[in-house]
Amino acid sequence: MDHISNHFLCLAIAIPSSIDIGEANPVTIDRLASILCCTPRNVKFILRKLEEQGFIHWQPGRGRGNISQLTFLRTIEEVLEDNFQELINKGKIKEAIELLSRGQVSDTLKERLLMVLNKQMGFRSETESTSGLDVLRITRNRHMEVLDPAYVYTAFESYLLGQIYSTLVTYDAASDTFLPGLAHMWEANEDCTSYIFYLRKGVRFHHGRTMTSRDVKETFQRLIELNSPALSLYKDIERVELEGDHRIRFELSRPNLFFLHMFSCIHMSILPHDVDLVNEVSGTGPYRLLDLNEDVLVLAAFDYYYGIRPLLDRVEIWYLPEQASNERLYELPESAQEGLLPNIICNHSIDYPALGCRYLLFNFHKDGIHQHQLFRQAIRILYSREALIKELGGNRSTPADSFLPWESSKRSIIEPTLEHARELLVASGYQGETLRLATKDKKEEREEALWLQARAASVGLHIKLYLFNEFNSANIKNTSEILLAEEVLEDDWQWGMVNYFNNKLNYLFSLLRDEQILLFSDVLTDFTQSPKEERIKLLDQAEGVLRDNYWVLYGCHMNKKAQLNQSLFGLQTSSFGFLDISKLWIKTTSL
Repeated sequence: MDHISNHFLCLAIAIPSSIDIGEANPVTIDRLASILCCTPRNVKFILRKLEEQGFIHWQPGRGRGNISQLTFLRTIEEVLEDNFQELINKGKIKEAIELLSRGQVSDTLKERLLMVLNKQMGFRSETESTSGLDVLRITRNRHMEVLDPAYVYTAFESYLLGQIYSTLVTYDAASDTFLPGLAHMWEANEDCTSYIFYLRKGVRFHHGRTMTSRDVKETFQRLIELNSPALSLYKDIERVELEGDHRIRFELSRPNLFFLHMFSCIHMSILPHDVDLVNEVSGTGPYRLLDLNEDVLVLAAFDYYYGIRPLLDRVEIWYLPEQASNERLYELPESAQEGLLPNIICNHSIDYPALGCRYLLFNFHKDGIHQHQLFRQAIRILYSREALIKELGGNRSTPADSFLPWESSKRSIIEPTLEHARELLVASGYQGETLRLATKDKKEEREEALWLQARAASVGLHIKLYLFNEFNSANIKNTSEILLAEEVLEDDWQWGMVNYFNNKLNYLFSLLRDEQILLFSDVLTDFTQSPKEERIKLLDQAEGVLRDNYWVLYGCHMNKKAQLNQSLFGLQTSSFGFLDISKLWIKTTSL
């Protein structure tokens, strides 16, 4: 915001009657000097500038006893809105977002300014530049977590890493097969205890060096050295042998029929052995990391990508907490729509089912009535899946009794009455104590938590909400008995499920005790040795441990929503249901 506008705001805020536009306010130069923290001489200079730009009318007092008059010609909201628009027009997105946090920005004005900001999101063609860059801007309502393949667990960060890095093979959900990635071919011996990958030649990392088999070996070794939360799934690997720069062999201690899943997942994104990820991010993916700070993450197309170069030149992901939406915005700004095809409908949304669901999980590290199974059964009734869909609706699609929608559809869900929940509370020994329910401070999660709180109150159960922005397992363990969370699975749902049961960074490992974890871990002992159909049965048994003990209470499967413009072409979803930004482009003219 420019100095003159700031001076105006200082005066308008400090002088109580300034809300009455056109009404003269008696004031002295000395008082104005105090407000503006400057000398009387500088006050006169500032007043002259404000008057020249149409902010005020100034009538100085003439002679002894004649006080000066200050008349405001504009409102605070008008000035803020004009400054916001000016920042947007200049491409100063960071400064515009900072302006939103000013105390003078009312909720109504903030909503209006957010609409202006959202129009700057989506596709922009920088025609004024000689390079003619095509840019996509996306908003997010939380800061980025660690962008490290060894530790990543959250869906959006995994999605981003998939744009920056590549894996040896890729999983194709449509055909349920594996396709070449950094390895153009692979083979295994008859008993699946030895795998060889043949690497592409000439693949470049973002920092310029070509990839070799050593990078693959060091990537795996890094998981071991960092004790990656996903490491337990790789425990069968006994040794890694380099058989030249473009051939690598993995020798296993026992047969592993799940091996390709493990080498197509984000944890085995290939990193360069000569770059420290703490200081530099360098992968072989379609986009390279150009900038990452507390306001924005910027990706730039990698011209030397071994596959097909992205058609979008740059992607900016802006942190915008005020938006607090679960929708993904790919909306074109109005300024970019003038040259679009006339028969293209703009500004629409698409829905798509997401693998996974929202659910409740109990914190067994904290003492309390929730340790009693009858109490958890009462919560099962209160957290009614049918009632959630009927009363809250939204993106909630079908009742869940598994993370997998097709498994949920096989199960008959019977939900007793609230009166039965009341009886279970009494039988459990509940004495009226207050329990804390933790959930992310996001619109849908907050809405669902408030709904559950109200239903609990109707049967005499007291629940207090604890809203958080970033998950902190220690805080949850110490403060809350129940957690409302959401699990979104990869397209490779078998990997997603077994990773959920093995990854020590997730909610499950944070809130269950070791002896509970052993119960479902034992079920999955032979998972990697088993053929596909047997693996599916094992995953169902592991879920059964959670379900039958009422440790996890499934809610509803979700339809995710994306706001976009149909002028965006190449719409393909990648893992977790996000649009694959490496395939997006826009058609702006017709034949």
